[in-house]
Amino acid sequence: MRTRLLRYFIRFLGILPLPLLGAGGRFAGWLAYRIPNRELSNARTNLEMCFPDLSAPQREDLLRATLKENAITLLEMPAVWYGDTDAWLQRLDTGSVPDDIRRLMQRGKGVVIAMPHLGNFEISAHFFGAIGKATGLYRPPRKEGLESVMLEGRNRPGRNRMVATDRQGIKALYQALDKGELIVILPDQQPKTAKGGGGVFAPFFGVPALTMTLVNRFARKTGAPVYFIAFVRTGAKPEYKVVGLEADQAIASEDAEEAARALNAGVEQLVRQFPQQYQWTYRRFQAQPDGVNPYKKS
Repeated sequence: MRTRLLRYFIRFLGILPLPLLGAGGRFAGWLAYRIPNRELSNARTNLEMCFPDLSAPQREDLLRATLKENAITLLEMPAVWYGDTDAWLQRLDTGSVPDDIRRLMQRGKGVVIAMPHLGNFEISAHFFGAIGKATGLYRPPRKEGLESVMLEGRNRPGRNRMVATDRQGIKALYQALDKGELIVILPDQQPKTAKGGGGVFAPFFGVPALTMTLVNRFARKTGAPVYFIAFVRTGAKPEYKVVGLEADQAIASEDAEEAARALNAGVEQLVRQFPQQYQWTYRRFQAQPDGVNPYKKS
């Protein structure tokens, strides 16, 4: 019953106009700033660690903006999942990004797309479907019933495929690169552990962050170039801007830590352009070399 109600609610959000969803997100963010909650605490801790040069009032302004933007992204997701692809593509200022990706694809090695939690990353399902076949990696959500709804929406344009973060999923990504296709990875998710080569510590905004080595393995073993991308709201027409940049060649280094530094540097370069639209509510620095969890207040 709960799963069915969740599906109905998500479908309902999917038919609401974007201006209404934006207004709802701004109100939800305003409320989240005033009621003590985990996301508020996480974001405040992250901003204190990553922007020590800002004054306290400046960080609070960024915190308020972040909570509003994150809430808008969340409410927009169903509209993206079930929206018309042509309509969503018309909302995008793509700049030179499609040409950049096609140029990299011409090398015949495929392309590793590194897409951080910046802006509305769900739009990628429509965007990549218009460029070529894409296979994306995802972690199944904990909420029962949400996975099928999410996959239904993300696969809807017809040319995208989502695979889970398991052995079969990783194998599917290698196969996609062998065919010269795109693979999509969220590079700013903290790996479960540094053991077994799953992650290494590298600076992110000057703070040690346990960073995945998966992108490095794909780049190093296949020779595929890595391209960072994000879909950010503009507050004007068109409503979203696609921003991207090619990764430093060090991302394919034999040295996992050097590669991780290049990965985090690429993410940071995009985030610094639109810091209010980054998902600062995520516990990115939960694992630390000294074992101290900064999100646990003494």
